[in-house]
Amino acid sequence: MTDSILVLNCGSSSIKYLMVAMPAATHLARGVIERIGSDQGSWRHADGDGDHIEARHIPDHRSGVEMMLARLGGPAQPAGSTAIAGVGHRVVHGGGKSTAPLLVSDAVLADLDELAVLAPLHNPASIAGIRATRDLLPAVPQVACFDTSFHATLPARAYVYGLPYELYEQRGIRRYGFHGISHEYVAQRCAELAGRDPDDLNAITCHLGNGCSITAIARGQSIDTSMGFTPLEGLMMGTRSGDIDPAIVLHLAGPTGLGSVEEVGELLQEHSGLLGLSGVSNDVRDILAAAGAGQERAALAVDVFAYRIKKYIGAYWAVLPSVDALVFTGGIGAASAAVRRLILDGLDQSLGVVYDDERNSAASGQVEMEIGGAGSTARVFVIPTDEELAIARITHRLVKPAATSAEDGFKLH
Repeated sequence: MTDSILVLNCGSSSIKYLMVAMPAATHLARGVIERIGSDQGSWRHADGDGDHIEARHIPDHRSGVEMMLARLGGPAQPAGSTAIAGVGHRVVHGGGKSTAPLLVSDAVLADLDELAVLAPLHNPASIAGIRATRDLLPAVPQVACFDTSFHATLPARAYVYGLPYELYEQRGIRRYGFHGISHEYVAQRCAELAGRDPDDLNAITCHLGNGCSITAIARGQSIDTSMGFTPLEGLMMGTRSGDIDPAIVLHLAGPTGLGSVEEVGELLQEHSGLLGLSGVSNDVRDILAAAGAGQERAALAVDVFAYRIKKYIGAYWAVLPSVDALVFTGGIGAASAAVRRLILDGLDQSLGVVYDDERNSAASGQVEMEIGGAGSTARVFVIPTDEELAIARITHRLVKPAATSAEDGFKLH
């Protein structure tokens, strides 16, 4: 029997969606609604009938969900297939309670409302999407898939900060980690490509996009990851600073600084990283072009970006019992041969990691490819992530637990 699973990934001003026929994972429709709340709103939708592109005002997430469902054909016969069996939602922050995907209930929604303060750019939008689909499809089960769930296996030595322990006990201040859906997906694909049991894989996975994180995986489980209490910690990103001396925040928010704590927070979240350092863009393609044209700040931004990733790879290499594979994914990690080259250059001397430059140049971001060279101490892969497919599989498994399918061997938390 075929079931349609709808996947929603709601951002602060956008909705990405995918309709998949399960268990074959056949794509029925996908689209993106952008600039919600703006007069310059846009909607792109693709299905078996072709592409639909429309400019229109979309006042809020509920309105976006309503027009998306109407286009899909409503709850009865979406995209010409069977009725929607379940809706899977990407939720960035699950906190300490939500260590696995959950069927959404009123109690789960209440917990998510409390967590909104920890991911103010992400969780409120996800909650809006969940509420809209619950109202519009009241008989359809909803599943919350958390970016933090994969990192529930972090040991205390990796998630506890050097702060008074009471802050962890009473306020839940600890490392949670993010991008978990992506890290787990590419780790399992890596195991399949390498012919290994996913539960026996030791790997370092690098999710590099506008948001960036890196994870150390031992025997299939996350044991350390670069993002922390929020997605601001860790690698330098498109507009986020990543790791900095916390005293910088105190200095900038002080009487001789730039402004309030809120203003400094906005600076670190939206005006730092590749954008702030280069002065050009948060898009690495623009920065690489500017660097090639001789702009020194652009060259410095790319150099800092790659250097920090290289440092994290070295650190995670040291805490893993061994490393079977190094994996690159995300909009930059899977698509930018130039950035991968900057990261990999020199790792043959320090870690014995060898890459094939011809294969690296050929890896465009659309196809899974092994780019490691002869004699490398670890295999090196480029694996485009597919978080929507991962969420579809999780959702189908929770709403159709008795179903047998081709996905049964694909374990996701």
